[in-house]
Amino acid sequence: MEMAVRLADAGADSIGLSDGSGYANLVQVKRMFTRLRHEVGDLAGAAHLHNTRGQGLANVVAALEVGVTTFDASQAGLGSCPYAPGATGNIVTEDLVFLLEAMGLRTGKDIDRPLHAHSLLAEALPGEPLYGHVADAGVPKGFFIPASVLHAG
Repeated sequence: MEMAVRLADAGADSIGLSDGSGYANLVQVKRMFTRLRHEVGDLAGAAHLHNTRGQGLANVVAALEVGVTTFDASQAGLGSCPYAPGATGNIVTEDLVFLLEAMGLRTGKDIDRPLHAHSLLAEALPGEPLYGHVADAGVPKGFFIPASVLHAG
């Protein structure tokens, strides 16, 4: 938290917290972001969450509850952390978009695009472990994101 305060004092535009190992749980995430918001106010708005132990999306919900609005994600969950052996990549982009949209939060992202990219990655990187529950299970019948909220990007 001391580093966050120093960053705020130095003029940072946004300050986030990271769980690069994927060890955090939703109670810890909520507590840490609440404290960060207390220390630096509205600058506290970004989360970098890995999904090593399957806590990533629960941690997103916990962070949302205390005002976090920006989340790093990884297409098909690719990546890891060089400082945490065995850690998986960030939360999966397509799972994050689905979660947020299913909660009624408009992301402006078309769920079909990251799902298509997931398929392309599977073809381009044979043998590479890819992750994503939405890619495995599909999108429920009738699920759609209204065209009025979609934008290029």
